[in-house]
Amino acid sequence: MQSFSVMEGDSVTLHTGVTELHKGELTWHFVADNSLIALINRAYQAFSTMDGPDGRFRDRLKLDNNTGSLTIINIRSEHAGVYEAQIFSDNTSSKRFKVTVYARLPVPVLIFNSSQCSSSSQYNCSVLCSVVNVSAVSLSWYKGNSVLSSISVSDLSISLSLPLEVKYQDNNTYSCVINNTISNQTTHLDINTHCQPCSGSAFWTVFITTAVVGSLLTVAAVWMIRIYNNQRKTDHEGKH
Repeated sequence: MQSFSVMEGDSVTLHTGVTELHKGELTWHFVADNSLIALINRAYQAFSTMDGPDGRFRDRLKLDNNTGSLTIINIRSEHAGVYEAQIFSDNTSSKRFKVTVYARLPVPVLIFNSSQCSSSSQYNCSVLCSVVNVSAVSLSWYKGNSVLSSISVSDLSISLSLPLEVKYQDNNTYSCVINNTISNQTTHLDINTHCQPCSGSAFWTVFITTAVVGSLLTVAAVWMIRIYNNQRKTDHEGKH
């Protein structure tokens, strides 16, 4: 059995392996419900595709009238399964194909901790990488090319989240990656852009800076007053 893995919205062609079907009959069945979905009959010059009992193949199938190969276009999850081609000619033969359909992956979203400052949060940046409505995927944090942490889900459609804590001064490259068998999506963490120091640190920086400036202004004012008083004293003594 030949296997194919495709993304939703893509197309896949199932090749019969026949160069040209000169005579006889060829049928395609969707094995899950044993429904006939395509037919070639050379004797009657019949070439047709069917929608299937529930209509899932409507406007989805293209049949090569020469080779009998079948193309499924704009594929969806309901088209996943096993397909069988049967050729009835001088020799009867059959061929099966397994098609696995994967949903298109969302781009991971980074959520940053907006809680109030604490002694630790002034030095560390807490990030949560999240994706929603996913199945058969892995979600991972990378530091450069090395995996720091990872979580996986099988066939259930759920939401996944994976935390990460880094220091503000960290110069390493971090990225959150979601992947399945055939594709991946990546969101990079820019610490300088995404991780701002805790507002408490900023407050203390402003407070200290203001205090220093205020002290300097006070010293300058006292110094100027002292010079002024000394000058007045000198002028007064000169008059006497």
